Amino acid sequence: MNENTEQMNPLATERIGKLIAKFAIPAIISMLVSSLYNIVDQIFIGQGVGILGNAATNIAFPVSIICTATALFLGIGSASNFNLESGAGNHEKASRIIGTGLAMLVICGLVIGGIVVLFLDPLLHIFGVTPEVLPYAQDYTGITAFGIPFLILTTGGNHMIRADRSPTYSMTCMLTGAIINTILDPLFIFGFHWGIQGAAWATVIGQVISGIMVIVYFLRFRNVELHRDMLRPKAALLKAIASLGMASCINQIAMAIVQITMNNTLRYYGASSIYGTDIPLACVGVISKVNMVFMAICIGISQGCQPIWGFNYGAGKYDRVRKTYLKAFQISLTIGILFFLCFQFFPRPLVSIFGSGSEEYFRFAERYFRIFMFMTFVNGIQPMSSGFFTSIGKAKLGIVVSLTRQIIFLLPLILIFPVFMGIDGVMYAGPIADGAAAAVAIGYAVKELRKMKE
Repeated sequence: MNENTEQMNPLATERIGKLIAKFAIPAIISMLVSSLYNIVDQIFIGQGVGILGNAATNIAFPVSIICTATALFLGIGSASNFNLESGAGNHEKASRIIGTGLAMLVICGLVIGGIVVLFLDPLLHIFGVTPEVLPYAQDYTGITAFGIPFLILTTGGNHMIRADRSPTYSMTCMLTGAIINTILDPLFIFGFHWGIQGAAWATVIGQVISGIMVIVYFLRFRNVELHRDMLRPKAALLKAIASLGMASCINQIAMAIVQITMNNTLRYYGASSIYGTDIPLACVGVISKVNMVFMAICIGISQGCQPIWGFNYGAGKYDRVRKTYLKAFQISLTIGILFFLCFQFFPRPLVSIFGSGSEEYFRFAERYFRIFMFMTFVNGIQPMSSGFFTSIGKAKLGIVVSLTRQIIFLLPLILIFPVFMGIDGVMYAGPIADGAAAAVAIGYAVKELRKMKE
């Protein structure tokens, strides 16, 4: 890295703690705001529509995960390459990577939105919908499909904005959309009496506004040099983006696969339990939204550290890379302990936020919270470590760590355990998968940090 680059970029010289605060806090807020789209809908739908509405948003959740997977694939892949190339002084290549990433975000958003609209019913049945929930899921998913292009552009584009050293603008994009969604939800659901359709339209409008703000940034406020010809996707650059974005994408796809499998497992084994089919689907939908708050914070820490890791690794400043990882590890562990205590001691109040239900509903929710989320205190380490490996160009390690919890451990367990334990088997699969994934992530991270020290 040349001397001028180092002097101009605070990523190479600023105190680590200050940098993490500067980049991670806006990233955390952005992730929390992104989660709020689903959480706010869940709260108002639970209050205004009821248990079937909550179950419908759970059925629709895999679509949201698929969109996020695509956005992270292109957004994190582009941002990671941008920081590595910028740290090495290759500024033109870094700019062209951003151009290719932006173009692909738009293309993929339009394609995925079209697929959901055209194949709505078959997709909902694959996701595990029941006859009672189907009309609610059709309304919610069918309408929110129109916001998919803007959702993908916003989620992926914000990673590039953050990499372009504008974390506050990135946060503002997400915050603006969430505020609009939060204002419109009660207006549409209770004021206009649109029910679950109102929640869907509120979400779409918020996503459109956020997407427009991303477009405005790259037209007027960017730091990166970006010309029209750079927006033509290049195969070589897309390959580089894919190599570093694959880990985050696979993690999200794995979440979708697990969510679909879990929905169908809960439906099958719930039918033979005292809870029936709709209570487990609704409870797991609510609890997954609450857990999204915790995971948003942990992923936000990783995303905030990504420019610091990537730039300094590209510049050969390995000591700063190590210090940043260890600091992020400590923060993730502390936050995990706080959420673990909340999940263990206050499960019923947390579930009550999303509406009322029968005693069986709350009993299942409390047990699921306490058992499935038992290893929450270490759950932030795996996504944080996966982001670390991706940021320093270790794509294969990032993919392996991304696959551990969802595919390697959790998916087999939620298929095997219920055979012997009924619906309780789904609950006990969670903490075993979480503990094993954290152990693998820590092991790989320690090995990589030792290499940097040698």
